Amino acid sequence: MIVDLVEAYLAMRRACGFELKSEGGCLINFAAYSDARGQDCVCRATAVEWAGLARTVHQRARRLGNVIRFTRFARAEDPRHEIPAAIFGSEKGPRPVPYIMSGQDIQRFVQAAFQLGCHSLRSQTYGTFFSLLACTGLRTSEAIHLRYGDITPDGLLIRNTKFRKSRLVPIHDTARAGLERYLEQRRPYAPLDDHVFVSLRRKPLTIKDVETAFRTVANAIGLPCLPVRPRPTPHSLRHSFAVRSLESCPDGRDHITKHMLALSTYLGHGNIAHTYWYLEATPNLMKNIAEQCETFVTGAQS
Repeated sequence: MIVDLVEAYLAMRRACGFELKSEGGCLINFAAYSDARGQDCVCRATAVEWAGLARTVHQRARRLGNVIRFTRFARAEDPRHEIPAAIFGSEKGPRPVPYIMSGQDIQRFVQAAFQLGCHSLRSQTYGTFFSLLACTGLRTSEAIHLRYGDITPDGLLIRNTKFRKSRLVPIHDTARAGLERYLEQRRPYAPLDDHVFVSLRRKPLTIKDVETAFRTVANAIGLPCLPVRPRPTPHSLRHSFAVRSLESCPDGRDHITKHMLALSTYLGHGNIAHTYWYLEATPNLMKNIAEQCETFVTGAQS
């Protein structure tokens, strides 16, 4: 049965470090669809028919892509499996345009976060939390999972993050001082929990907590949110950090290469292409790229 092959395929890939949460469920669904039709091998027509049940073209492409990868695995031992063609196009849609906050926006945002609510610990928690995101570019989940022991003399130890990697994030002395001020107030409040950031429930913050606080502060300062622009989210602080870092990069191929590699490592990107994506995030960066290209072409022709 195809479902048995799917289980073997998922076990093999998970042993290699892939979680395959959504892909696993998708393939189990495909296996059930095929088995219901009495098929013990992947049928090209059935795969396309099943993938076509998705609502959007992008979803159809992703479903069919999952089947294609699985079929390559299955066909290695049984050539009867038919690898379907990617008739719905690329699985990867265009990345959404990031919301980039200006330096002034971030300053206003952090100041407002320190005045959030009537409880001093709540305001200090979110003021410090958003300040840390803005000055380090951490992912929201990475800051939420920080524990006391992760604050080391050399920086913040980010453990088993998005791609199961751990990394050390150096922080400025002012950031370290801000964390220490917050911890002095936070430690007596929830002494049995060693998470750095806690809510008024005396438990670690959740993604929902952070998103709610972010929207509250964004609305309070009137952060621009127009239909033609992307929506600001806590991740916008990470995007803004990455863009400002790139804007400060000195000219020269060697400098840029080293800077991009360092930034990719610092941000914990699994692929440096994800860092290069930020080059098209703001008009200033695009203008700099255009000017450098023009200079290069002009110099080559002279």
